Amino acid sequence: MLLRQFPRTLIFILAGGLALSGGNPVGAAMTFVHPGALSSRAELDWVKARIQAGAQPWQGELALIKASRNALLGPHGLAHLDSKGEDANVARFDAAAAYSQALLWYFTDDESYARSAVAILNSWAGLQDFTAGTQQDRLQAGWIGAVFAPAAEIMRLYPGWKPAELGNFQAMFRRAFYPQLTLASTWNGNVDLTQIDALMAIAVFNEDEGLFRQGLERLRKRSRAYFYLVTDGPRPQPIEGDGGDLDKFWFHPLKWVDGLTQETCRDNGHHAQFALGSALHAAETAWHQGVDVYTENQPRFTAALELLAGQFLAGSMQGVGSKDRPDPDRYDTWEVGYHHYHGRAGLDLPNTRRLLLEQIRTGSVRAVWNLNYETLTHADLPAGSTTDKKAR
Repeated sequence: MLLRQFPRTLIFILAGGLALSGGNPVGAAMTFVHPGALSSRAELDWVKARIQAGAQPWQGELALIKASRNALLGPHGLAHLDSKGEDANVARFDAAAAYSQALLWYFTDDESYARSAVAILNSWAGLQDFTAGTQQDRLQAGWIGAVFAPAAEIMRLYPGWKPAELGNFQAMFRRAFYPQLTLASTWNGNVDLTQIDALMAIAVFNEDEGLFRQGLERLRKRSRAYFYLVTDGPRPQPIEGDGGDLDKFWFHPLKWVDGLTQETCRDNGHHAQFALGSALHAAETAWHQGVDVYTENQPRFTAALELLAGQFLAGSMQGVGSKDRPDPDRYDTWEVGYHHYHGRAGLDLPNTRRLLLEQIRTGSVRAVWNLNYETLTHADLPAGSTTDKKAR
């Protein structure tokens, strides 16, 4: 990971320990930037200005949220969550509603959205635990934690969310989510990456340096084990929980090519989109806190973006697996990675750009589990701002 220059004192977390920018002593407490999960305040303000100017696609994307059920839902908080039953959908829709209404408040200044978002978050502050007793609990905690936390990060800016209420929500994360997220799933790699997405966002909201470091280390290990490069050798290096039979765990690829993911041959794009989106969300959260994990993962993440986008565009898996046609699912989760690698880093990603223009911005599912409204929040963001400087 690379150190990044920020306009404020920040601790940077490295694989070998801690380093502090600005000349402060090593070991000082980390200073978190808020909001600093999936979006920074500078980015939110830039999008808001584009909406106020009537610019597309942002104005149209905001209209989609306003017309969705996510703009209307109220609170349905639970004390105990059975992730194998209907509770899973109750939590799923409330998380999406809280995030949607947080965005609607910020971009429109309509306080009714703020009050509703806070009511949803407060209703979930009483959650005690996940009760299914299986790894589905870990996946569910990842899915909704990765949405509740960014919503809460935005609502930090709303003066009507009382400090005691914010503290209750932080305590709920520690009580109910930490036990499910700090133990990595041994299911397919998309679950671990979804957990990592949630870990990183919750760590920022809770200002939990230890959790933040754990998320970084998990991301480093899982990225190498999920996104394959030919330079890794004839097969990827497995990590604990991968089952011991790589061909089976990777669903029997016919060709091992750059950008192949552990689930490419599973269902031709469905789970790979969740995994790729989650990995990039975690990297973006790290970026907003001054840590660059994008650069070390550039060959893996860009190869995965371009391979999957090329397969979607061609309508063919191009011989990598026994099934030829890609899964028809398209999720609004390509903008974060494209913004960084093209917008910030200046790389040419032609397949990804074309997919965004032809399939994602025109017809993708805008909100599904932890993948929500990236076209609104990240489409064509400027390369940098006062809180977004390139790594050094």
